Amino acid sequence: MVSSTLIAIPARRGKAAFLGRGRSVRVINTHGQQVVDTWAFRRDDLTEFMSMEHSRTSLGRIMPELGQSMTTNRRRPILTLAEDTSGGIHDTLLAACDRYRYELLGCEGYHDNCTDNLAAALAELGMTPPETPSPWNLFMNIPVGADGSVGFEPPVCNPGDYVTLRAEMDCIVAFSACPQDMVPINGADCVPTEAHFQTI
Repeated sequence: MVSSTLIAIPARRGKAAFLGRGRSVRVINTHGQQVVDTWAFRRDDLTEFMSMEHSRTSLGRIMPELGQSMTTNRRRPILTLAEDTSGGIHDTLLAACDRYRYELLGCEGYHDNCTDNLAAALAELGMTPPETPSPWNLFMNIPVGADGSVGFEPPVCNPGDYVTLRAEMDCIVAFSACPQDMVPINGADCVPTEAHFQTI
């Protein structure tokens, strides 16, 4: 049964929550064009975390299909893709944005970023990430060309589309409503928006 409480991931900010084994979290693309960087850490040992490079190896793909599990840096299942109404496009290739990414894009001064959002979200729970793992970029559309090039395109999903992720171990999930506003990954207008999640 879905809980009645929707928790906001504010635009350009992060949020984290505890998720017990066997429970699920539904991540909702509220306005339809927002990338949500997603991390998961083992609850009692944050040095074990969802790893994109280990997941791609276990999946044999660059994006999971329904029923497949993302794995940790110790090659154990941590989150399973249980439902997806969004079109199934979720990037596993790109690192979280950070101050250096925005400097390279020409930004002067501080720019909100997913790396800092992860740290802030875990700090609200009294925790510190051991590093910034590459996130599972839910709803992010990074097409790979036949020549090996990558594109930066708007999400293919619609308002209210969601994914449901089932925890395969007690974990902490963390999310960032990506603040990228210099390339069109958050829609052609480049305007980051809030997203939501709820536990099931």
